[in-house]
Amino acid sequence: MAIKNIGVIGCGLMGSGIVQVSAQAGYNVLFVEANDELVKRGLERLRQTLEGLVGRGKLDARVKDETLGRIAGTTRLDDLKAVDLVVEAMTENQTLKNETFAKLDRICPPHAILASNTSSCNVTAMAAATKRPGQVLGVHFFNPVPLMKLVEVVRTILTDAAAVNTVTEWASSVCKTPV
Repeated sequence: MAIKNIGVIGCGLMGSGIVQVSAQAGYNVLFVEANDELVKRGLERLRQTLEGLVGRGKLDARVKDETLGRIAGTTRLDDLKAVDLVVEAMTENQTLKNETFAKLDRICPPHAILASNTSSCNVTAMAAATKRPGQVLGVHFFNPVPLMKLVEVVRTILTDAAAVNTVTEWASSVCKTPV
């Protein structure tokens, strides 16, 4: 499966890094936040980060503008109805994550892969909350996302090999080293 559109849930420290590396790699990215203020804050954080890279000579201004043009924010999970991959990067709360994955399962297209950036919650429980457990896995980035090369691609006992392969290829495409 080809990934073209990425959804990211949460645009805090980890989520904004995932949004940034995905958009810089050419993907269209839609992030979801809890309210309009957090959406504005996420967009501003991304703009400032990219402008800082331009100021330090690490990024061309044209590339910054193109990258920002591929990023949008929303407060509605329902807006993720056309994504190929969702990376959840919200608060470490198992019940909330399970509920979110159940909602994503109903919203996202049947081919979409649902991933969590969690380092402490049970990804198998998130998978069990869906009707697509074979397409649910962990994709654990390290902080700061734009600088750290390693990404853990974590399969559950329910994850299909195809989902692992697709996410591993995507992680490589955003200039990360998947393990």
